[in-house]
Amino acid sequence: MLTLAHLDRPFDYLVDEKTDADAQPGVRVRVRFAGRLVDGYLLERRESSDHGGQLAWLERVVSPEQVLTDEVIAVCRAVAQRYAGTVADVLRLAVPPRHARVEKEAVAHGPHPAITPPDLAGWAQYAAGESFLEAVVDGRHPRAVWQVLPGDDWAARLAELVTTVAAAGRGAIVVVPDQRDLDRLAAACEPLLGDRCVTLAAGLGPTARYRRWLAVLRGQASVVIGTRSAMFAPVVDLALTVVFDDGDDSLNEPRSPYPHPREVAVLRAHAAGAAMLIGGYARTAEAQALVESGWAHDLLAPRETVRAAAPRIEGVADDDRRLGGDPLARSARIPATAFDAARRSIAAGFPVLFSVPRRGYLPSVACARCRTHARCRTCSGPLSMNDRGDLSCRWCGRPELRFVCPVCGAKAVRALMIGDQRTAEELGRAFPGIPVVTSGGQKIVDEIPAGPRVVVATPGAAPRAPDGYGAAVLLDTWAQLDREDLRAGEDAMRQWTAVASLVRCKADGGRVVVVADASGAVVQALIAWNPVGFAAADLQQRRELGFPPAVTMASVDGPGPAITAFVEMVDLPAGAQTLGPVPLPSGVRRPAGMDGDGDVERLLLRAPRSSGRHLADALRAAQTVRHARHDDTAGIRVQIDPPTIG
Repeated sequence: MLTLAHLDRPFDYLVDEKTDADAQPGVRVRVRFAGRLVDGYLLERRESSDHGGQLAWLERVVSPEQVLTDEVIAVCRAVAQRYAGTVADVLRLAVPPRHARVEKEAVAHGPHPAITPPDLAGWAQYAAGESFLEAVVDGRHPRAVWQVLPGDDWAARLAELVTTVAAAGRGAIVVVPDQRDLDRLAAACEPLLGDRCVTLAAGLGPTARYRRWLAVLRGQASVVIGTRSAMFAPVVDLALTVVFDDGDDSLNEPRSPYPHPREVAVLRAHAAGAAMLIGGYARTAEAQALVESGWAHDLLAPRETVRAAAPRIEGVADDDRRLGGDPLARSARIPATAFDAARRSIAAGFPVLFSVPRRGYLPSVACARCRTHARCRTCSGPLSMNDRGDLSCRWCGRPELRFVCPVCGAKAVRALMIGDQRTAEELGRAFPGIPVVTSGGQKIVDEIPAGPRVVVATPGAAPRAPDGYGAAVLLDTWAQLDREDLRAGEDAMRQWTAVASLVRCKADGGRVVVVADASGAVVQALIAWNPVGFAAADLQQRRELGFPPAVTMASVDGPGPAITAFVEMVDLPAGAQTLGPVPLPSGVRRPAGMDGDGDVERLLLRAPRSSGRHLADALRAAQTVRHARHDDTAGIRVQIDPPTIG
């Protein structure tokens, strides 16, 4: 496959008698191109060619397995156009590497056992839940954005949904953010579907993944659940695409052309005439834009049902701790209100969850005298402190043996943020005799046993409790809300609703205490459990400010002269704007080929949403010219709707 933009098109070859039988559309082939052998796919057979010159012969058919279906290649082309990329790059995401031994394995053709239709009472809680399922089974391709009820088992609901589709003899794809979510969904699907459902994820290893992928291609499995690239799976008679928790960072594809599975699901559902569902406890601005455009519809529970299922949620300002004379509350650095909620939960025999935004002991420190952030003298990365009091850089890992503040000369540091390890240490003293569990980073606990205990977890790592948590406390919320990021509020809402959904309902005494100013928009939306209203307000603000998804925005990252020269080649559509260049935002990965010490800048291109396709076409055309001139040594990266703008 040729990944250069100016070579991103089909090429014609002659097929001889020896390879004629195996050379069918969709097979892997080897051809000679520009004097060297390259891999490719045979797209179609024709009697004649439009090429006026002499054609070369097809070297060989690598495998007679027709791995590239018409539907998948059509989706790959649509994704390449949407993201200003090449079809070859998308195919690398869509089709896993070949394993010859797996292809030769015997295939069992025995009949599958009949699928028992599941109980759909859980979907009856949602106003249009049953009608949505009926429309999916009837082939009317409905499209919806699903707001999961607090405390509802999303994995069980999705398992019921895809089982209903499979029972009707059709196929479905579900994409979740990470392996932990995938394991939970697989556990819910396996009793209902057996081997009719397969999981696809990079963690399986190349051999196991290809074996399962072939089972889907050959029609042995009709339901695919997996992570990002599973949305390209060659499911036969696809009826439904699902993306759960589409705002999770794990769904951001790190490989060119950086397609988001939500957008792939939209393109695939449109091309296949399939239904689509985007679900989560919170809602992204992109999902809200689909609803407000009329392309998708709300799938919500009535407000009285939401209120009955939600815990009691209250906000407590961090600068007004109201500690009173309670030394235990003071040692645990939490307000008395939160401490009281935790104590009541433990007294009632239920666990309490403390959510902290960072792992480690003291992940961020500053000069004790002037409060200047402590940074590494080698790479300028932030310094952190472990439980032994040793300082080291979070970026390069170098130890800092003799810290001296470059501003005031002081030699002592103070904590800017408390990590999960230090928090667990403090809570262990505040709740003597109660087991303390930490979950985060490389040590994630999936489930805890019933009974009173203190759980300290980072976002996305909170374990499930059999009977729910009696209380949850959200600490250091300023670290999530004060980020200079377009998605700071959206991410906070997503993480907080995920925590609150683990807590028992208000009628059963469940409480969530947010250590933040209760007048903030995110806190107010959480208290009212109104993620839809928050997403609508967020989308409206983005319209006024000209941010995605209200507009199409592209980033061009690389050395300053290179990106300036590249943008001069771009024939921008009417109404498009050029912003920058500015230094590459912190936390954004440098483009390939720019891993050294050179400066990397970012230039943004903004166009009306109606001109989004024209902007992508213009960027792709400029890439074609650039590669044809062999002006690609500088290493720039072009990304449509990047997850981080600045």
